Amino acid sequence: MATSDKVAAVEEITEKLRNSNAAVVTAYTGLSVAQLKQLRRSLGENAQYRVVKNTLTKIAAKEAGVELDEHLNGSTAVAFVTGDPVEAAKGLRDFAKENPALVIKGGFLDGKTMSADEIKKLADLESREVLLSKLAGAMKGKQSQAAALFQALPSKFVRTAEALRVQKAEQGGAE
Repeated sequence: MATSDKVAAVEEITEKLRNSNAAVVTAYTGLSVAQLKQLRRSLGENAQYRVVKNTLTKIAAKEAGVELDEHLNGSTAVAFVTGDPVEAAKGLRDFAKENPALVIKGGFLDGKTMSADEIKKLADLESREVLLSKLAGAMKGKQSQAAALFQALPSKFVRTAEALRVQKAEQGGAE
């Protein structure tokens, strides 16, 4: 690879790392071209899977301010994730179950280095949309409870005031 090609490759990888909110580093030895194509399709539009050279990726990661050195050994490919990292992690995990030759080495999420186990835990999470809808449902339930409480307070106040008025009237009439 000529020097100008290497510089261009480093710049491209650096840009991908900077524009990604997550990246997953994998080993792909033993996967056929057809399997790699299938993996790329399974990741969807929010992730780009690319075979990379370790030395160039180490330089790019340093320039992007990301720590990936410990994962960059052997045959390496990176899934650059610009969308939901949970969705991409699930796609990689599911593909790795069917194709044991794909090994998740680690990666980063929002600038924080992650181990392979942490990425697998990320894959076990529900999607962002599901989590947001559960949060919205919980908040709606709390709002209903608050509304019921606020509605109950005036009626309880009126009953208490009425009871005090009756009690005072009884005391005034008994004297």
